[in-house]
Amino acid sequence: MKRKAVFFGTKQRIDGVYSTLIQQELAEYADIYPETINRENLDKHAADLQSVEVVFSTWGMPVITEEEIKRYLPNLKALFYSAGSVQSFARPFLNCNVAVVSAWAANAIPVAEYTAAQIVLANKGFHQTSAMCKGNRDEASKYSHTFPGNYGVKVGIIGAGMIGKKVIELLKPYHLEIYVFDPYMPDDAAERLRVKKTDLIEIFSQCQTISNHLANLPALVGILNKEHFDRMLPNATFINTGRGKQVVEADLIKALHDVPTRTAILDVTFPEPVRSDSEFLKMDNVLLTPHMAGSNKAEVGRMAEYIVEEFRRYLNQEQLLYQVSHKMLETMA
Repeated sequence: MKRKAVFFGTKQRIDGVYSTLIQQELAEYADIYPETINRENLDKHAADLQSVEVVFSTWGMPVITEEEIKRYLPNLKALFYSAGSVQSFARPFLNCNVAVVSAWAANAIPVAEYTAAQIVLANKGFHQTSAMCKGNRDEASKYSHTFPGNYGVKVGIIGAGMIGKKVIELLKPYHLEIYVFDPYMPDDAAERLRVKKTDLIEIFSQCQTISNHLANLPALVGILNKEHFDRMLPNATFINTGRGKQVVEADLIKALHDVPTRTAILDVTFPEPVRSDSEFLKMDNVLLTPHMAGSNKAEVGRMAEYIVEEFRRYLNQEQLLYQVSHKMLETMA
């Protein structure tokens, strides 16, 4: 007998992540409820949800309380989330003994690819010199030679979770010297990755390019501040694909003003997008991208494929590879 399942979220988001082929594939294994469920229509479909065993979702997953889970979804056993972070909604489900599975590993891949590409280009001075070429090519060429390139150069990775580890893996062919700050990384893990485990002060003082991948946790708000940005090398680059709240933006702005040859590449800010009066919009040494490092367009298909594979494991009573626990939520993005 097929397991009864339902999509939670908005139909536009669901269809954008779960392609027609993926939805047809899931329908081979599950009896999919014909309506997409959200907070607005929970009551309308309450009777039909009573026998649902599996929820599929993605970005836009509504936050539901424990009481609501027990009332609307009393037979729910598993939630499969075809996106990354589950911090905003997972705990009530876990408290109700519902297995929560995320495609965070799939979403980590494009973020790591984006980051590795930015690091390699930053070490060559690409971002700083490309605009100069339109004015004075000779000056741009001369300036480009102040950058070290990639061989043997020190790069700092802040946060060695799924994304940070993938960045380190992608950078291996460049023979960089990689410094890592991650208080949760065991020493033997650092040895296996062949990285130097250190603190934030040494990373900002020594590294040509620094990339933030810390988890989205309240304890990490404002962790990157004046103490660190003021120590950046004269032509260093700071990359943020983590969270804007982790940066004291006023301190970063001052450090970039004080030494204009420093650069920041910010895929995330706080607030997001930046305010219309933000200094970031006026600074030539700040590059802003629209939170694009994660899965885009075709890349979201990888997340859905991960979820299909996890659902197959669930049906076969095999170990789930990407199940989230309360313990994991303490440190993961």
